Amino acid sequence: MLKYRIPLLACVLSFSQPVVVHAAKAPGLQPGEAKIETCIRQASLGKPWLEKTLWGLRDQEGGWIGAEVPNTNGSHDLGVLQVNSGWLPHLARLMGKPPEQIRYWLRFDPCFNTQVGRWIFVSALRQTRDYWKAVGLYHSPTGWRQRRYAASVASHLRDRFGASIFRDKAE
Repeated sequence: MLKYRIPLLACVLSFSQPVVVHAAKAPGLQPGEAKIETCIRQASLGKPWLEKTLWGLRDQEGGWIGAEVPNTNGSHDLGVLQVNSGWLPHLARLMGKPPEQIRYWLRFDPCFNTQVGRWIFVSALRQTRDYWKAVGLYHSPTGWRQRRYAASVASHLRDRFGASIFRDKAE
């Protein structure tokens, strides 16, 4: 897990109490998909590039409301953006809440989860000043894993938004 010295940004300030969602299955949609879409839109703060990034991370991670996926190192990936449980002590200290409460919110509140995911990504972006490095850091501190992850996120972005997503706007 990466340790950032940047404040928890709007993650703590953007809501007073997380709202836990246990969504019913809608025809043609995955459970909670409409809520997740709303949460990603809110977490992007009106910035289209950030909204697309969060969708790329979501598509790569493949998380869902309630997810708790074990990793080989004993940690777990939680919720819709699969935030690693290694962040729990840091988030608990920053928010003044017990780690168990943070874990619950990460799993069952898709807006809390996407806010934290945004914070992790934006913190990495501020630290590195490199978009793709920050995407990679969302996943791992290891260089080769970062590069593989970033390439996979780029593929998901192309699939969701089309190949023109990477074209220079000056063209």
